[in-house]
Amino acid sequence: MRRNQLSVSVIALALLTLAACGSQKDAGPASVSDDRGVAAADLPLTGVRWAVETVTVDGRTSPAPTGTHIELTEGGRVEGGFGCNLFRAETELKGDTLTVGAKQMTKKSCSKPEMDFERTAYSAFSGSLKAELAGRKLTLTAAKGAEIALSSEPAAPLTGTKWTVNSLMDGDTSTSLPAGTENSAHLTFAKDGTVRGSLGCNTFTATAKVSGEKITLGRLASTRRMCTGTLQQVEAHLTKVLDGKASFRLLNRGLTLTGPDDQGVVATAERTPAGSPTPDSAGQR
Repeated sequence: MRRNQLSVSVIALALLTLAACGSQKDAGPASVSDDRGVAAADLPLTGVRWAVETVTVDGRTSPAPTGTHIELTEGGRVEGGFGCNLFRAETELKGDTLTVGAKQMTKKSCSKPEMDFERTAYSAFSGSLKAELAGRKLTLTAAKGAEIALSSEPAAPLTGTKWTVNSLMDGDTSTSLPAGTENSAHLTFAKDGTVRGSLGCNTFTATAKVSGEKITLGRLASTRRMCTGTLQQVEAHLTKVLDGKASFRLLNRGLTLTGPDDQGVVATAERTPAGSPTPDSAGQR
C-alpha cells in the first residue's frame, strides 16, 4: 500500500516538474516573427506627425501641397489630411506592415489641384503598405507599387517663425481660406514679446506674453484700410482669435492657435532657405 502511494507521489512530482519547464520555456513577451523565426519589432511610427513630401502612382510623382500630413496614434488610428479634407481611419501596425482601413473624412470643396492630389494620395494610402524607415524619412509602398514619401521634422519654434494661416477653425470644424485669400494672413512672434503680421487685409502689431501653451495678447494696433468680401471675412476671424488670451499647439511645422469661443486658425511655418536671416534677426518686412 505504501509502495502505491509513493509511486503516485513520484508521478505527480514529475508532472509538476514538466509543467514548470514548459512554463519557463513559454515565458517572455509576445512578438511578431518573420519567416526565419526572428522577432520583428513594430517600427516606431506612432506619435509622430509625418509630413507628406510626394506621392507616386503609376510611375507619376506628385509633390504634396503644404500642410499635407498623417499621424498614427498608439490606439490603432491614423488622422491627417492630403491637402483638402481631413480624414481618420483604423490601422494595424505589425512589424513593417501598416494596414489602413476604411476612411472617414470631411467634405470640403477645394481647388482642382488640391482635389486631384487628394484623390491620388487616398488611392495610394489604403490596404496593406510596407513601411521603410531611414532616419527622419519614411516610405510607404503599396502592393501595386504606389509609393508615399514622408518625413518627420522637429517642431518649428513659436518665436522667430513666420506663420502663414491656411485654415480657419470654429470649434471642431476647419475650413480652408476662401479662394483668393491664400497667404493673405500671417503672424510672427518676436523674442521681445510682440507679435506682428497681416490680418488678411490690414497689418497689425500687439504685445504677446507667452506662458506655457498660453498667450496673453494686448490690444491690436493695425492699419485702417477698407476691406471687403472674403479678405474682410479672414480679417474678422483672425481678429477674434487674437482678442485677449489664446492657447497654442506646435507640431512639426504647424501651429494651431485657439482664441475665445473656440475660434482658431491653423498656420504653417514658412520655410527659410539655408543662410537666410530669421525674422528676429532681420526684422519684420
